[in-house]
Amino acid sequence: MSKLLAAAFTLALLTLCVAASDGLAQGRGGRGGGRGGQGAQQSPGATTAVYPPLFLREDWKFDKSVPNVNDEREPEHPIAPTDVATANLEVRLYGDKAGTRTVIQPYNKDITYVMSLLTTSNWLVTLRDKTNDVDLTGLSMWTWRTRVSGFHLLRPVLKLADGTWLVGDYGEGAHSANSTLFLESEVAIANVRWLPLDITRIVTRGQSWVEKPDLSKVDEVGFADLLPGSGHGWGGFVNVSRIEVYGRAVSR
Repeated sequence: MSKLLAAAFTLALLTLCVAASDGLAQGRGGRGGGRGGQGAQQSPGATTAVYPPLFLREDWKFDKSVPNVNDEREPEHPIAPTDVATANLEVRLYGDKAGTRTVIQPYNKDITYVMSLLTTSNWLVTLRDKTNDVDLTGLSMWTWRTRVSGFHLLRPVLKLADGTWLVGDYGEGAHSANSTLFLESEVAIANVRWLPLDITRIVTRGQSWVEKPDLSKVDEVGFADLLPGSGHGWGGFVNVSRIEVYGRAVSR
C-alpha cells in the first residue's frame, strides 16, 4: 500500500510540473503572446514605426526682378509666386497679401524668409503641390525654421481636398522676450487639434474642435498667426525661413 501511495504521489507531482511547464511555454510563445505561436501578441513598442517620406520642402528664394521696397542692406518685397524655390510648388496668399513680405539678408549668408512684420490685418500663406494632395494621417509631421517675436504664435493651417479650412491649436511662439535667432521645431500632426477657419477674414469659426478631420487628402499646407504685424522695428511678427512636410503623396 505504501508503494502504491508513493507512486500516486509521484504521478501527481509530475502532472503538476508538466502543466506548469506548458503554461510557461504559452506565456513566452504560445497563445498568450510572444513572437511564436498562433495568435501571438507583440509587446508595446515591438513594431517598428514607419514614418512617411518628405512631401515638400521650401527654403524660399528672393526674386531680384521684383522691385525692392526696402533698403539695400535688407531687401524685401511682397511675396511673389517666383519666390518659391521648389519648381513643383506654388505659394498662395490670403488676407493681407500686400503686407506679407519676402526678405533676404545679404549680411547673414543670404538667409531668405517670409515675414508678417508689415501686415495690417490677418494673413495666411500656404504651399500647394501642383499635381498631388498629401496624406497627413498616422505619423505625418512637419518641421519649420522660424523666428517669432512678441506674443505672436505661428500656427499650422490646412485646406482639405473638399475645401474645408482648419487651423491648429499648436502655436510656435517666441523662445525669449527678445528672440533674435531662427530656431527649428517639429509638429506631430496627430497631436494637433483643429478649429474651422474662416478663409475670408482669417479668423476661427465656432468654439468646437473638429473631431476626427479627414486628413487623408490635404490640398494646401501653410501657416498664420491670426495677428497683424507691428511694422518695421523690433516688435511683434513671425518669420519662416524653411518648412518641411512629411506625408504620402496622393494623386489629385
